[in-house]
This record gives sequence, structure tokens and C-alpha cells, in this order.
Amino acid sequence: MAEPLGLRRGIWIGLLGFIATAAALRAEPTVGQDPARKLVIGSKNFAESRLLAEMLKILVEDRSDFEVEHRANLGGTLVCMEALRAGAIDVYPEYTGTGWTVILEEKRRASDPMRTYFEVAKAYRERWDIEWLSPFGLDNTYVLAISEAKAASLGITTISDLVAHGPSLTAGFSIEFMERPDGWPGLREFYSLQLGSARGLEHGLAYEALAAGEVDLVDAYATDGKLLRYPLRRLKDDRGFFPPYQAAPIVRGAVLRDHPELRSMLDGLAYRIDDASMTKLNHAVEVEQRGFREVAMGFLRDEGLTRNTAVEAPAQKRTGFWRFFLDRWRVTLQLVLEHIWLTAIAVALAALVALPLGIWIQGRPMAARISLAIAGVIQTIPSLALLALAIAVPGLGLSTRSAIAALFLYSLLPILRNTHAGLGAVDAELVDAAKAIGLTKGQVLRQIKLPMAMSTILAGLRTATVISIGVATLAAFIGAGGLGQPIVTGLYLNDPDLVLSGALPAGFLALAMDFVLGRLERRLVPRGLRA
Repeated sequence: MAEPLGLRRGIWIGLLGFIATAAALRAEPTVGQDPARKLVIGSKNFAESRLLAEMLKILVEDRSDFEVEHRANLGGTLVCMEALRAGAIDVYPEYTGTGWTVILEEKRRASDPMRTYFEVAKAYRERWDIEWLSPFGLDNTYVLAISEAKAASLGITTISDLVAHGPSLTAGFSIEFMERPDGWPGLREFYSLQLGSARGLEHGLAYEALAAGEVDLVDAYATDGKLLRYPLRRLKDDRGFFPPYQAAPIVRGAVLRDHPELRSMLDGLAYRIDDASMTKLNHAVEVEQRGFREVAMGFLRDEGLTRNTAVEAPAQKRTGFWRFFLDRWRVTLQLVLEHIWLTAIAVALAALVALPLGIWIQGRPMAARISLAIAGVIQTIPSLALLALAIAVPGLGLSTRSAIAALFLYSLLPILRNTHAGLGAVDAELVDAAKAIGLTKGQVLRQIKLPMAMSTILAGLRTATVISIGVATLAAFIGAGGLGQPIVTGLYLNDPDLVLSGALPAGFLALAMDFVLGRLERRLVPRGLRA
């Protein structure tokens, strides 16, 4: 039975049209922009960092003609630092303790806040031409928190007190705290502390786990807004393990040399935010679910730091998830198109590389082993680490290009492996018979091997597409957009509606693309050869 050419052509035209539409919407306007007067501010994926960055943005906008962009939700210290060094962002709020232990990898104990600040600032300036500006005034050090009832029953007030009770306690530590030298690994060794168990949790969910009795102990930041919500006891670091964590803007030196007036603008918040004020600000966004810009603008206005008298509209009270979801359909549609753009380009590029390579390694056992091993090793690299490494590659930076590069690498293995396996599974006797009747090697490939392997090859393409749609949610950690944006924000704000507004479309998108590619497979693979 002949294939309906019109339907196949229609499917391809439809897919290409969808990609083109997404590309058009994804394009950033360039008319009227002066790159020399643009400042890009980054922030990590937690509320305080985003609030501080938003305040810096408002200050610069209020006092200059700079076009200021805020790249929020960047995936932690590694991503932010790589983005700053690569010039993808110009400034972001950082903490002296993080610079001391994570970036500089200092093994010495740091106890004096100002000495730590000056040593970190000096090292950053000399190594990377990065300037630490004046601190905001807050010290957001790590603390361990336990429910007040549990602490009272066990008589625990300090971290040293935990030692005697540790084996009977379970901990839920933030994922970064589980790995950092100034986190659980260092704390465990320094205090000789053993716990019954310690597992990694998203920081925004740890308090809920503690309140529900699922864990006994969590790590917290000293200025966490949720510390005001729950009856918790903060354990005293009686032996002084945690270094000071003074928050301050850090800026690329080249930016300050080109625009020295920025220093006074960014220093506008110097020593204006103490621990108590920051805790209240975090509580406003984390617990009261007020908007970041609304809270930041309100603080600056109260402090007399902005001339902007515009009143930010407060967030409307929600009446349910579906109403919330429908009210933001335009935002969701834009994010879906961004997600499709990221995935389609990455999988298409991977297919252009993996399909020819899968064909070429047939009959070359050594080349096949090496190619599949390399693709397999790439697949084992943590996705966030791969995104962070992509930022440092010249020409990629903190953009959709880095996300596409990472997704491209993740898509190689399923396409390459299925192409190799599909072609290798073709009956050797059938191939010999084709050669016996005079078919050339190229004709055997096109007329025998590829049609018989097509079902397996397309299965690899479908697998790569579904994997890419899932991994693409992590593009939000480098500010590349997509459906991961509401998921990431919802996680650290503990906002289930926001998480679902990104997760549900991502799931439906994966199902839809799998269905479309399944229909395409039915049209391209002869009926008798379908899997």
C-alpha cells in the first residue's frame, strides 16, 4: 500500500512551522539597544538572592539610563560564578563564607567577618578581576534547626549537644549543603557528629518535612523567612565551624572600569539590611507569597532609597489551581514554545551527528565501542554540571545556546545506540542475497538496512526527544527559559501551584511529542517491519 505523501509532508511542515514560530517568539529585539549601557544582574535559585538582585536592579534603573536585565534562578554558586567569569552576567549577590570555602577552597577556619571579607575580596580581585563591593549588612550563616518540642525533650541547645543524640535523629539537608565543604561533610568531621540518617532535600521543602515529622533536623539560613513560621530552635554553633556569610554584590572589574559610576549605585544598599530585616523580607515572599519586585520596591521606598513612587499591585489571592493556571495561559504558552525550541533544535542537531555516525561505525567494532562509550560517559554527567561547564565555552555563555549544547550531548546516546543496534540486527543472509543480485553497498544501506532498521532508529529518536523535554526543565538554572522556570521558582517558594504550572505542560508536551513521532514512525516504517 502506497504511503500517503501528503500526510507525511503535512507532518513535517507542521513541525517545522511550530519550530519557526517558537524561534520567532524566542528572538530578542535588538533595535534601539545600546550594549554598552546594559547591565546583567544574576541571582541564585533561592528567595534572598533574588530579592537582593531585584533591589540592585531597581537602584540602577532609578539612578541611571542603564538597561538592566535580571537573570534569576541561576543554579547555585557554580553556575553564577562561571557566568560572571565568562561575562554572561555582570554582577550578582554572593556570600563571603561561600567565596572562602567553595570558590577559594580555603581550609583555614574563618571567624572574623571583616578579615574574611577583605581576604576574599583580595583573592577574587587578583585571580579573576572580580570586585567585592560593600556588604549589605546581613550575615546569612548556616544554622541547624530542630523542632522546639524535640529540642526541649532532649535538652539540645548547641550543635555539640547533638553528638550524644545523633544516632537517633534523622536529617533532611539541602542538596548543596550535603556536598559543600562548609556543609555536612565538614560539619560531621569537625564535631565528630554521627546521625541516624541524612538525606538531601530541596531547601524549600525541608521545613515542611520537619513540620510533618519526616525528619528531625534541617539546615537553615540564618535569615530564612520560614524560621518565623515554624516553632524551631536554632542550635548554637558553639565551636565556631561555620564561617561568616556576609552578603555583598560582586562585579566584574571590567564593568566598573568602563562604568565607574556603577560602584556608588550598587553600593546604595551598603549596611542597610540587617538580619532581622532580611528575615522579614524573605518571609514576605516565601510565606506570604508576595511578589519579589513588590517586596523589594517596598523596602527601598521605606528606606528612602528610590524616587519611584509607583505602587506595585499586590498578588491576587488564588481561588484554586485551575483558575491560577488559566489566568497565566499566555505565560505558559510562551514557556511551552521556548521549551519546544530548546528541545527541537537539540534533538535535530543530535540526529544530524548520531545518525551518520551510527551508520559509519557499522563493521568497525573498535570505532563502535569508542563512540558508544563516549556517548555513555556524557550521559552520566550530572545535567546541572554540564550546563555550568557549557557556560564557560566561548560563544555559548549564559544563553539558550548553552542549554541546547547540553541537550544535544544528552540526545546523542539513544539515537546513536539505536541506529547502531538497528542496523546491526538486519539479517546477514538478507544482506548477502542483496549483494549477490548486484546491489552496491550504498544501495544495500538505503534499500535494505535502513528500511528494516527504521523502527529501531525512530524509537531512539523518540527516546531522545522525551529525555530532552525532561532535562530541558533544568535550562531555567542558567536563565534559558522553558517550563523549568515556574518549577524552580515554585520549589524554593514551596508553591505547589507554580510547580504544577510548569510540570503539567512539560508532561503533556512529552506525551504529545511521543505521539507525533509515533505517528511519523507508522508512516515511515513498512507495516510488516513495525516493532
